[in-house]
Amino acid sequence: MSAPSFEKSLQDIVGSQNVRPDEPLVEHTTFRIGGPAQWLVTPRSEDEVAGVVSTCEAAGIPWRVLGLGSNVLAPDEGLDGVTLLLADNFAAVEVLPGGLVRAAAGATNAAVAAAARDAGLAGYEFASGIPGTIGGAAIMNAGAYEGQFSDVAVEVRCLVPSEGSWRVANVPAPEAAWGYRQSRMMREGWVVLGATLQLRADSPAAIAARMEELRERRESKQPLEMPSAGSTFKRPEGHFAGALIQEAGCQGLRMGGAQVSEKHAGFVVNTGDATAADVLALIAEVQRRVHETTGVQLEPEVRLWQ
Repeated sequence: MSAPSFEKSLQDIVGSQNVRPDEPLVEHTTFRIGGPAQWLVTPRSEDEVAGVVSTCEAAGIPWRVLGLGSNVLAPDEGLDGVTLLLADNFAAVEVLPGGLVRAAAGATNAAVAAAARDAGLAGYEFASGIPGTIGGAAIMNAGAYEGQFSDVAVEVRCLVPSEGSWRVANVPAPEAAWGYRQSRMMREGWVVLGATLQLRADSPAAIAARMEELRERRESKQPLEMPSAGSTFKRPEGHFAGALIQEAGCQGLRMGGAQVSEKHAGFVVNTGDATAADVLALIAEVQRRVHETTGVQLEPEVRLWQ
């Protein structure tokens, strides 16, 4: 299928206004890095997501899903194929009876935590400052401050392959097979459409106080004033990545416009004009020095898109 005819197929599914050719990914990642997406598509419903994915699969066109782009390094040369942006049209949050909260994949963690707080439901405070979406949190089993997504998830709504097509399925928490910064959804390439959380009753004031305490802790220790993709490396078993990076003498280390944060060594930040190549070179150098100094091999937590 030619590029123009494929683009027309996408427009037939989601509407021409929701297909953006050559859209700069720098505008859609918190690192503020990335070349153009060949097509950025903003579906408005689950059926449209399924239609876009099925069309891509049938045409042999690569596709990927983007939320807020808070844990992604997009390449300087851009991405071929379709990037589905779910943040805009999948942001609904609904409080249900029995302490349940249902959120669409593009709802931010901050919005979900705030809705839960206002309803007097505790348990998602840990994620209130994680700069991403429910979809990303489900995929990555996001965590902070002794909490993680799998602690509160009841089920995840996903688009899964089925006999040559794609269908919507509600995946119970045990079948999500969460681990540290991983999940079955990640391993099998499923599209997360939303999730349901089980929270517990508490006073909104007490929940708000905990959220404020976590906000202050985060702001005092993390370089939130600079573009980044959050924690750059996974936590090695028995260690903290930031401490290992400091021990290896890498805090403040710079490659081009990318720098190991002087405020928190676990973050690589964009000082203003960093490229993906700068970030990758810095990651590789940090890995080399940490391994040479400590014997520990750091693994990136940031998703390195190709």
